[in-house]
Amino acid sequence: MNYRLTQIPERTKQPRANGLTMVMDKGLSINQAKDFLSVAGPHVDIVKLGFGTSFVTPNLREKLAVYREANMPVYFGGTLFEAFLIRNQFDDYVEVCKDYGVSYIEVSDGSITIPHAEKCGYIEKLTQHATVLSEVGSKDAAHIIPPYKWIELMRAELEAGSSYVIAEAREAGNVGIYRGSGEVREGLVQEILTQIPAEKIIWEAPQKAQQLYFLELIGCNVNLGNIAPNEVLPLEAMRIGLRGDTFHLYLDKA
Repeated sequence: MNYRLTQIPERTKQPRANGLTMVMDKGLSINQAKDFLSVAGPHVDIVKLGFGTSFVTPNLREKLAVYREANMPVYFGGTLFEAFLIRNQFDDYVEVCKDYGVSYIEVSDGSITIPHAEKCGYIEKLTQHATVLSEVGSKDAAHIIPPYKWIELMRAELEAGSSYVIAEAREAGNVGIYRGSGEVREGLVQEILTQIPAEKIIWEAPQKAQQLYFLELIGCNVNLGNIAPNEVLPLEAMRIGLRGDTFHLYLDKA
């Protein structure tokens, strides 16, 4: 850091196994990606090219090269996996990921229905090619999954080979583990944590209030995802008590 302050909580060091910040890139240009990494790179662990944006991104190889040169893992959004799958192009998807040198893959079923045993089969196959992140939860706000089912699905996907399970929230943070207002479904989250290790869950938390909830509940090294590029430094400051929301969280009360 740039100067010394006492009573700052200890953050895990890169490359991190927990305390991850996953950023959603929804269309940064090559120059914007370079600028973003120059400012936020030390605080970012994974970048997701959101939903299907990689399909329409100009100069995709050059952009991926920017991230690769910074040793930044990148993956294509789970919606793209689903788009290939529903078109019976699973093998094509694997080849696309290989061709573009993508070493992380997201397996999700937020937009389509996949029998869960089949989804776990895809996870098992893809672990041969990449680090797998699997997303649990639906993008359909009307589809409410009970807590016991979240736990069952998460446990099975971790056993199938997922390195992390992602708790669905969409880019807006208004489905899955959140109500339509963005409010955290606290009972759901706390029940999940009775059975699934916190370090194995990436909580999608695009809104500041959501980030704050998980920081207070789990601590500064909670895994958070769907963070906007321009919100990385504010989040990192909040993680360590240098933002008003968490200012008193780590101070010695004496």
